[in-house]
Amino acid sequence: MANTSTKHQQPTPELGQQGSSSAMIIIGALFFIFGFVTWLNSLLIPYLEIACELTKFQSFFVTFAFYIAYLVMTPISPRVLSAFGFKKGMSVALVVMAVGALLFIPAAMTRIYLLFLIGLFLLGCGLAILQTASNPYITIVGPAESAAKRISIMGICNKVAGAVAPIILGLFLSLEGADALRAEVAGMAAGARNAALDEMALEVIPPYIGIIVVLLALSIWIYRSSLPEIDTDEEDEAVAAATTGKKSVFEFPHVMLGVLTLFLYVGVEVMAGDSIISYGSTQGIPLTTAKFFTSGTMAAMVIGYLIGIVTIPKYIKQEDALKICAILGVVFTIGAIMTSGYVSVAFIALLGLANSLMWPAIWPLALSGIGRFTKAASSLLVMGIAGGAIVPLAYGALADSWNAQDAYWVMVPCYLFILFYATKGHKIGKKA
Repeated sequence: MANTSTKHQQPTPELGQQGSSSAMIIIGALFFIFGFVTWLNSLLIPYLEIACELTKFQSFFVTFAFYIAYLVMTPISPRVLSAFGFKKGMSVALVVMAVGALLFIPAAMTRIYLLFLIGLFLLGCGLAILQTASNPYITIVGPAESAAKRISIMGICNKVAGAVAPIILGLFLSLEGADALRAEVAGMAAGARNAALDEMALEVIPPYIGIIVVLLALSIWIYRSSLPEIDTDEEDEAVAAATTGKKSVFEFPHVMLGVLTLFLYVGVEVMAGDSIISYGSTQGIPLTTAKFFTSGTMAAMVIGYLIGIVTIPKYIKQEDALKICAILGVVFTIGAIMTSGYVSVAFIALLGLANSLMWPAIWPLALSGIGRFTKAASSLLVMGIAGGAIVPLAYGALADSWNAQDAYWVMVPCYLFILFYATKGHKIGKKA
């Protein structure tokens, strides 16, 4: 297996077995927050589309603002972690996220879409720092061969949170009224329309106040925790030999291809989770029912993660899991395009299964054998999360030009490139 060269990625003496378990619990809590905050967007997209009177393309700026932060934060995240350390850096990131959630209050009171987007951008900035810190933790606190298994466990925390997030948010929002308002708003007088839309927008305030409280509490917990620092600059003799003469992370082709692969993967994953509620509404399904669709996508991902925990690396290699997932992605996408109604929506939800093992497979493959360049490579991989900004926005533009269903064709070439990385791309430039 390619990852056997990363022997430095073992629990440090400071961590030990108990420290590794403690780190897993803390990072698991963080991944739960990642999922909860991230997948709220799936219901925000159609809700703000109504409340702020947006086109499909404009509504997907929700994902653009959120995920473009990962690109902006690429040069900043490592500096934050170098200045504060991994633990304190994560605490600071949670405070940044709380500020982003706080902006939802004036945004809802004024119904200014730009304020919502700025708030989402700050939430994404905080998450970018957290991702830069937490993913190396999970990769390094155990054997490289089982890195995908550990990331799968974190993925379950993330997706369980993603499954409940839109349902919980839906409890605070009058979705039946939103469906009715969508149908009636065009014929309403300006004053009545604005009053109804203002009332609708204000409903997002209570849940985001709760999010602020949780983020600040978690920040304090992380700051006071015994979570140890880790040194990603260490490397053993084998890795040192493999990286001799290397002066930059850009000299590793498999890392650069891994960044592009992660970019495309996050794009299709975000589409599967964040577009499904909006897409369901275009199939004539009310929001009161469609709010559960993202939970279906997340449930499919959890099933995939459980399969990964059992089978990787005992029965299947990380790169083989990535191949299977990419092929399933193509099949399920075409299935969604060729069917209609609940069946079509079900195929979009099944993309959660196709996407489930991609993240935990791409990271170890991309970080294999790079030693002291691990921190820089991790930052670049986090930059790849900006795919969640670009690919769904392209989908939104195609949905306005074509229709919401045919726009899913944009996912097929993404999955085909992921298949290429799984078969050949992750080997390019590596020494035999």
